Amino acid sequence: MNLPGVRPALVVLAVIVLLVGLLWVFQRRLIYLPDAAPVPPAAEVVPGAREVTLTTADGLRLGAWYVPGDHPVRVLIAGGNASNRLYRAPLARALAARGLPVLLMDYRGYGGNPGSPTEEGLRLDVRAARDWLGDGPVIYFGESLGAAVVTGLAAERPPDGLVLRSPFTDLAAAGQANYPFLPVRALLRDRFPVAERIGAVRAPVVVVYGTADSIVPAGQSRAVAEAAAGPVTVIEIDGAGHNDPVFLTGPEVVGAVADLAGRIRRAR
Repeated sequence: MNLPGVRPALVVLAVIVLLVGLLWVFQRRLIYLPDAAPVPPAAEVVPGAREVTLTTADGLRLGAWYVPGDHPVRVLIAGGNASNRLYRAPLARALAARGLPVLLMDYRGYGGNPGSPTEEGLRLDVRAARDWLGDGPVIYFGESLGAAVVTGLAAERPPDGLVLRSPFTDLAAAGQANYPFLPVRALLRDRFPVAERIGAVRAPVVVVYGTADSIVPAGQSRAVAEAAAGPVTVIEIDGAGHNDPVFLTGPEVVGAVADLAGRIRRAR
């Protein structure tokens, strides 16, 4: 006996199950959007920069760029989920112009590096970057997904300062904001709990975000700032979207990092 509407309902259910299954299998292709192409030589992009190699605990050798400087405080830059370090070179140049030494890293799978990105893999990658810098004062700078990466590192290996650019509270919250029709929190394997982890960080924190961010809502960045345990400076850039150039070369971002470095220098 065929009941009206049963067959169409089963078809719809089957399609939903199929879509959810595909999202579970391929979710990391939606999260991580690397530009895997090899990058140009460092010195061609950032004056004075040189190529360095970061060796991870699981044996990967990752390319990165280091820009020397006269300032005693170094800046470790961890990028977002897309592109590679070439895109972030303007930020490195702007910080280097202030005398700050900069280590501009790329994760596994980005910028010609081997491997495939995962939450655990990125944790190993940023650890390798911190190991390469050795002793001495360091600011961790994280962009969007990179803010989650460096917050995790800061909870394990405290920095002298932490700059979070457009941070989300956790990856599921950011995903839900972009895909409100999907059960994102139930599906995600990679979590990146920023607001939870930042409570363990006692170093000075700077949170920078744009009011017109359509990828990471400004309210999530404000929530991260409110969850911080240490002293917090909040810089809200009116009208700025997630990928606007102001976050690479704007005086708000560059000045905030330079000011934090100056405070760290005076406190030592």
